[in-house]
Amino acid sequence: MKQPLNGYRVCDLTAMISGPLATMQLADQGADVIKIERPGVGDYTRLASNRRAGMSASFLNNNRNKRSVALDIKHPEGLEALKRIAATSDVFVQNFRPGVAERIGIGEQAIRGVAPDIIYVSISGFGENGPYATKPVYDPLVQALSGLASIQGGADTARPRLVRTIVPDKLTGYVAAQAITAALLARTNGGAGQHIRVSMLDAVIDFLWHSDMNSQTFVGDAMAQSEAASFIDLIYETTTDYISVAVQTDDQWHALTEALETPHWRDDPRFATPADRQDHIDARLELTQSRLREASAEYWLERLEEYGVPCAPVLTRSDLIDHPQIRANDILLETEHDIAGRLRQARPAARFSGVEETPVRGAPPLAADTRTVLADVGYDDATIDALIETGAAASADAGGEE
Repeated sequence: MKQPLNGYRVCDLTAMISGPLATMQLADQGADVIKIERPGVGDYTRLASNRRAGMSASFLNNNRNKRSVALDIKHPEGLEALKRIAATSDVFVQNFRPGVAERIGIGEQAIRGVAPDIIYVSISGFGENGPYATKPVYDPLVQALSGLASIQGGADTARPRLVRTIVPDKLTGYVAAQAITAALLARTNGGAGQHIRVSMLDAVIDFLWHSDMNSQTFVGDAMAQSEAASFIDLIYETTTDYISVAVQTDDQWHALTEALETPHWRDDPRFATPADRQDHIDARLELTQSRLREASAEYWLERLEEYGVPCAPVLTRSDLIDHPQIRANDILLETEHDIAGRLRQARPAARFSGVEETPVRGAPPLAADTRTVLADVGYDDATIDALIETGAAASADAGGEE
């Protein structure tokens, strides 16, 4: 059985993380993703640190299974070549600041002029309207504006803290990929090609509301989040390593007190119900920490598991590579890249039954597929050579690689 998106083509003008991650999800599921890049420069993440043989880990981890075409879309002939590619595509994705795509001639109406039913996707930072719409944006700024940094701090009155991974960028990529497949399904069912707009700010606030904005849910009865949040996370010290323990139900609370040999905690009125335990979360977690600090991680994990208490070791990035659960799930994939050598990456999280595993194509060198793709859309060899000569396009075999 073919991959789910086999036969669909995506014209990808995105760079950095959110857009490339979105389109890589589609490429991993079988779509032909054509990554359009600036000649001689390419996606900025090609220049990131942690490199081997001129290929950065960041670029490799967000652009596998794609083809790279280098076009100068400010050059009239480069713009025309892009439109030819768009005309053969099902999806067009860009993450320029609002208004830029229209100014350079690749806004929705311009692309629909050559592909009327295309799914047109605009990914932005703060959205297309409002005082922040045209501001430069990076992940920390969205964490700040969305409330995520305040939530990570633990309370409204505590010092805000950033999540130490780019949640807004990556979350936006997953939201965009899901929306694209939904729009393709709608078109298959007779609908028109839609314009999908996804902003990092929208994606994060939607994400937060499902668990972190309960205090703002009841209009007229909002509460300060500092009254409900804990200043303590669910990471505990032991005499050896850190562990995480999390209990929600009455049965799990009972099991925890048995495992920790503290049954008298169940008589404390502060912990009588799930709501009471939430209201007095700091006191409860401080007691739990004081007990766990008395023995090793190995001892507590074995004992907690014996009593059915949800728990796990806290792994470092290096630890997780060889953890038995990671290995049992076959999460990590090792492949050979033609330039960068042997790579370790996470395989796509969604696995489809009945789909044969296909070889992974590593992220392409800049301009590696310019000639092939331009030939696909009707250019002959002489015309491709002329485009490269004028600078409207670049090819890896003609000095187009970085």
